[in-house]
Amino acid sequence: MATQEFYIRSAGDTEARGPFTQEQLSSLAEAGQVALDTLYYEATSEKWIPVGANADLKSALFPEKKKLTVKPKTNVQTLNVEQESHAPITVNDMLAAAEGRTEDTKHAKDPAIARGRAAKIGLYACTVFLFIAAASEILPSIDVIIALDVNKILSQPLVFLGAIDVILGLLLLLQMVTLYPLVRFRAALGLGFIGFLFWVRGETPPLLAVMAGSVGLYFSTIFTSFFSLGISVGIGLAGMLGFAYYMLT
Repeated sequence: MATQEFYIRSAGDTEARGPFTQEQLSSLAEAGQVALDTLYYEATSEKWIPVGANADLKSALFPEKKKLTVKPKTNVQTLNVEQESHAPITVNDMLAAAEGRTEDTKHAKDPAIARGRAAKIGLYACTVFLFIAAASEILPSIDVIIALDVNKILSQPLVFLGAIDVILGLLLLLQMVTLYPLVRFRAALGLGFIGFLFWVRGETPPLLAVMAGSVGLYFSTIFTSFFSLGISVGIGLAGMLGFAYYMLT
């Protein structure tokens, strides 16, 4: 039947249309131009027969559509359904789950949260470093500062560096991390300027302390992993405390 040609007409028509292939009749049926009562000419019987009277042609042109079925209801456990054997879920529980602090969600902990905490630790560490450095640079000349002796103050360049450290430290307390480029410049400046002073004097221990403090200050503004940050903070703190001990004793 696939190669058979069909002539069709409506019951009230006298003129036929065609010839059409079966595929073309299927397209006409989809477009609503062929119905079950549409007549087609059957060459074998030499009669006009309704499409619906030919079972094979009817099934080819009007295939039965699959019926939609409703999927059986299944019981799904959700967080918003209270279970008799479970304790009520609180907001703190949901926050802990979102942050990966529960047994069920610790494997899916968001790395961005860990990086944020590490960055905050780095911010606090930089603030402490700057205040330690400021105390080490200003306190040895505190008498000159109190006396407001401008000439002697100008002869103490570390006092000005200490003032810069105080300002940067206070701004970091206000969470102004956009100042990190200035903090890194301060670390390089301290390494270059103060380190040079100790180097020309041949004082190796304070030179090493300044180097460690500057390196720790610099990299504490960069690292966001706990391991790398811990090393930077440890080196920086040891260096800054060593520098303070040398300057204040």
